[in-house]
Amino acid sequence: MTPGRRSSTFSRLLRHGFTDPSAAERLLDLPAMSAVRGDPVLLDALGATADPDLALRSLVRIAEAHEEGERRRFLDTLVTAKPLRDRLLGVLGASEALGDHLARHPHDWQALYTYESTDLHPGVAEFERGLADADDAVALRVSYRRCLLAIAARDVCGTTDVAQAAAELADLATATLRAALAIARAAAPEDAALCRLAVIAMGKCGGHELNYVSDVDVIFVGEPVGGADEAKALQAATRLASHLMRICSETTVEGTIWPVDANLRPEGRNGPLVRTLSSHLAYYQRWAKTWEFQALLKARAVAGDLTLGEEYIQAVSPLVWQAAERENFVPDVQKMRRRVVDNIPAAEIERELKLGPGGLRDVEFAVQLLQLVHGRSDAGLRSGTTLDALQALASGGYVGRADAAQLDDAYRFLRAMEHRIQLYRLRRTHLVPDQEADLRRLGRSLGLRTDPVPAVNREWRRHASVVRRLHEKIFYRPLLDAVAQLGPGEARLSAKAAGQRLEALGYADPVTALRHLEALSSGVSRKAAIQRTLLPVLLGWFADSADPDAGLLGFRKVSDALGQTPWYLRLLRDEGAAAENLARVLSAGRLAPDLLLRAPEAVAILGDPGGLTPRGREHLEQEVLAAVGRADTAEAAVAAARGVRRRELFRTAAADLIGSYGTEDSPAEADPGALVDRTGTAVTDLTAATIAGALRAAVRAEWGDTLPTRFAVIGMGRFGGGELGYGSDADVLFVHEPREGVGEQEAARAANTVVAEMRRLLQLPTADPPLLIDADLRPEGKSGPLVRTLPSYEAYYRRWSLVWESQALLRARPMAGDRDLADRFIALVDPLRYPERGLGEDAEREIRRLKARMESERLPRGADPTLHAKLGRGGLSDVEWTVQLLQMRHAWSVPELRTTGTRQALAAARDAGLIDADDAAVLDEAWVLATRVRAGVMLVRGRAGDTFPSDGRELAAVGRYLGYGPGHVGDMLDDYRRVTRRARAVVEEVFYGG
Repeated sequence: MTPGRRSSTFSRLLRHGFTDPSAAERLLDLPAMSAVRGDPVLLDALGATADPDLALRSLVRIAEAHEEGERRRFLDTLVTAKPLRDRLLGVLGASEALGDHLARHPHDWQALYTYESTDLHPGVAEFERGLADADDAVALRVSYRRCLLAIAARDVCGTTDVAQAAAELADLATATLRAALAIARAAAPEDAALCRLAVIAMGKCGGHELNYVSDVDVIFVGEPVGGADEAKALQAATRLASHLMRICSETTVEGTIWPVDANLRPEGRNGPLVRTLSSHLAYYQRWAKTWEFQALLKARAVAGDLTLGEEYIQAVSPLVWQAAERENFVPDVQKMRRRVVDNIPAAEIERELKLGPGGLRDVEFAVQLLQLVHGRSDAGLRSGTTLDALQALASGGYVGRADAAQLDDAYRFLRAMEHRIQLYRLRRTHLVPDQEADLRRLGRSLGLRTDPVPAVNREWRRHASVVRRLHEKIFYRPLLDAVAQLGPGEARLSAKAAGQRLEALGYADPVTALRHLEALSSGVSRKAAIQRTLLPVLLGWFADSADPDAGLLGFRKVSDALGQTPWYLRLLRDEGAAAENLARVLSAGRLAPDLLLRAPEAVAILGDPGGLTPRGREHLEQEVLAAVGRADTAEAAVAAARGVRRRELFRTAAADLIGSYGTEDSPAEADPGALVDRTGTAVTDLTAATIAGALRAAVRAEWGDTLPTRFAVIGMGRFGGGELGYGSDADVLFVHEPREGVGEQEAARAANTVVAEMRRLLQLPTADPPLLIDADLRPEGKSGPLVRTLPSYEAYYRRWSLVWESQALLRARPMAGDRDLADRFIALVDPLRYPERGLGEDAEREIRRLKARMESERLPRGADPTLHAKLGRGGLSDVEWTVQLLQMRHAWSVPELRTTGTRQALAAARDAGLIDADDAAVLDEAWVLATRVRAGVMLVRGRAGDTFPSDGRELAAVGRYLGYGPGHVGDMLDDYRRVTRRARAVVEEVFYGG
């Protein structure tokens, strides 16, 4: 070759992707390549392969293996027949092993020359014809590789996709097993005459999704022929099976085919190689482990006596689809997957394509688990092929369409990687290579021609990340275990099964409940399919409440409201404990469902991992004020603020109920006091934010951004104490201070107008729980002005303040408006509520007198004083007055007592030695219990109440909220009386002085 021509060829080879153009030039200069040395068509075709250098090396070896005349005919055909050129060179650039085969058997290139339609997607019959002349193990290997060559050619050229290639490989394996068994029978006709032998494919071969190089998992079933002795027949069958395995597995001069692995048989390698059908059944019915049924999901009769094989499949299939009913089935499968990952060597886990996190097994295990749980009642899911099963799961609504599409895409990519890695040397491996040359060839073989090394790593990691995320989401889905625990026939409700189950679960009106079920789940829509999956589990969760009928009705209403919203059912099916949370909330009473039905989109809260955590006051106030700022009118502004309040009340109520009841994912909270504190703080912060929104709306309606006077809202009572309940009024004081240059009359008029407008806006008709502002604790009570200046408050408190007003001010805390003004108000009243040197005897007597009068006059007529949570014996009033007396006595010298919260003040008094620790614990327990009774009544009835409900079902629901199961309402009332009786004894001692 001349230097000029050499330089030109060298450049062309570089452009075509050769990494060693000098070596390629030398190969092209060999005599065997003289006929095509400078052919541009050939160079273009070589450059299109995964590894042009490898393809050229193998092509030279094949050409050299031909005699002169045959070589010319071969090379002429290669450059003129594009299908052959693409297929042959495509294989040579991807597989060194198949290049070796063609070098040994140079005429086998002709298997790629024809391009008939029957050859595009051959099945078992075509492969059997391709293996028909193989009468021994060596010939079988040659014929097998010739068939494999054709599959690889279709694969690398894109004539078949990865799923079709895997199916063809499984069909070739089937044909090979049949050919091997025929050779074994021919070698031992006397054994063949004694027995029927069926070969059952398992694993990827059984699932029609085999790799290029893989163990072929099998199970052998044998039966005697005619009157043959069973023991002798099984011995004969075992010899035939063993010979079949050797034919496929042993290494000869032509290499090996693949190992035949029978270790999935009963008892594994310790069990007999061949069993009768009855012996298999006896084992599966008595001894089989969960993983064995999972393996049987892919079982398929492929060789030998196919009638016997089908009998085996028919016999074991019911056992497979009952496996999910085994105790701890779902946790066992999940544990098994974790064990597989744990056993991967640490040095390989990051490169493990099959078994590692985000690998092929993650997809397969997730799909199989869903199949085994839901396939009991839906025969459409019973495919042994992963991608077909995934499509069926998506069609049936068991997996989201987007999730299924992502898994399908990722699985195909990972399988394509696995195929190309194995195809190179036809070795059984699942490790992504770490050498640059191997990664380059792998990337190019997958169509990643630009920067193939980083591209293949990037795409692999991206798909693995998708698989890992969706595996965690689907494989560990809480709903799965709940569905698996349903009895036979319950997992997919027919009308008859539903009616029977409703009665058994204790629904009071099963006829109406059945109508709800039919409305939710009838039809062939995807929505109905998902509902049919959810409802059997939800019915059980509803039944675990005091009013399952109400839970089902609420679920229907929410589903009707959100039925066209694509995320709703997907949320319940996929996201954590969302479905169980919703069931608990809907069946717990009226308040939370009523709130949800007015803001159904709030159901998303139940699926958010942080959704049940209350929002802080600053966050809420920012959101409310922003919503108010966007509104056109004051009424619209308050409606927007109410929308936030409605959602956040639902969040708080849901967190309260779920914290009280617990779910599978989140057990009931052990500390009722923590629940009470969290709820009280959340409702208080929400009320403060809502009032701040109403204040902003009232100011904007007339004055724009700036009111002529500074204005602040002071929280009092339970509002100031951070202890508001769901139905509590907000006790407040209003204070203002004229801005510079504004007259007192103008300022007073503006302040009063704002107060009146705030109260009007907050009292507009609404179906939400009311938010009433109560200013009756102001100086002079109802007779006094609604709003005063600081000097006016100072003058009143200096001259006219009564002891009860000082006591009320113990709860005073800034809540909305001008913070500096509010802080100055607090500084003004501190000397009144924390009097220096404590209370005098007259003041203490007055407090006790007022308390005794309240007990005798304010308790409702006919109310049981032992069961009234607010004013009854040992109830809220008893505890709060006792704690407040200690504050007024000692807060001047014990700064820790200067808190507006009852429990915090009680703890401070205990820590300061002002009350015995046991007595403090008794008071705290009673206060928490009484607070929870009031909360429970509101949650159950949807309206406030201070006594236990008289309706039996409502009383049971309150009991459920307080942790009392069915039939224990009497225990609840007895416990309440006991706790409050002990608290009253402490009150008598501490408050009344013994």
